[in-house]
Amino acid sequence: MSLLPDLHILIVMAVPLLAAVTVHELAHGLVAYRLGDPTPKMAGRLTLNPLKHLDLFGTLAFILTQTIGWAKPVPVNPRNLRSPRRDMVWIALAGPAANFLLAALCGLLLRNLKLLLWPLSLLGHEAVQFFGKPLLLMLALGVQLNVGLAIFNLLPIPPLDGSKVLAGLLPRKLAWHYSRIEPFGFVILLLLIFTGTIQKIILPAILKLSYLLRGGLL
Repeated sequence: MSLLPDLHILIVMAVPLLAAVTVHELAHGLVAYRLGDPTPKMAGRLTLNPLKHLDLFGTLAFILTQTIGWAKPVPVNPRNLRSPRRDMVWIALAGPAANFLLAALCGLLLRNLKLLLWPLSLLGHEAVQFFGKPLLLMLALGVQLNVGLAIFNLLPIPPLDGSKVLAGLLPRKLAWHYSRIEPFGFVILLLLIFTGTIQKIILPAILKLSYLLRGGLL
């Protein structure tokens, strides 16, 4: 059995995947810029162009799992921030927060579209089959991908956003000791993904929250 999803799932997943990644990284960049760091703007990351944000391996992880993955990190220079420890926490939280908001929006649109299409489905209208169902699936995947991206990135493993949040909340001495694992963070992350450990930890939460935001649909 192939590890890849069906072709039609990949096609339908493209739009919500690109939207989730773009919104996540753009939120990081905008908050950093508003807090005084021009680095994201200088790097061309304050854009809605998803190609500026995609990471090859992170995108493949999304395609294989349909729940977790990552994008190319937005460059931030803490030295440009007024209060680096505090501001880095807000910058790190901006990405997951944007994904949660987009997931909630997709869920709202999904529930309302389902109500609009229901009378047509009773009449056997062809538009429901050819346009309605793919759009419903796209919105459902939008919920799941955004929830997955948000929860995954809140894990306190470098280089994920959760590690920056934790580093900013810990006392300075503990934060310094914690930062020493950063060079090994990506290797640790890959090992946890490929052994299925992360999926076992966060997948139930992703599926449960996605189900609630979808209103039990799909």
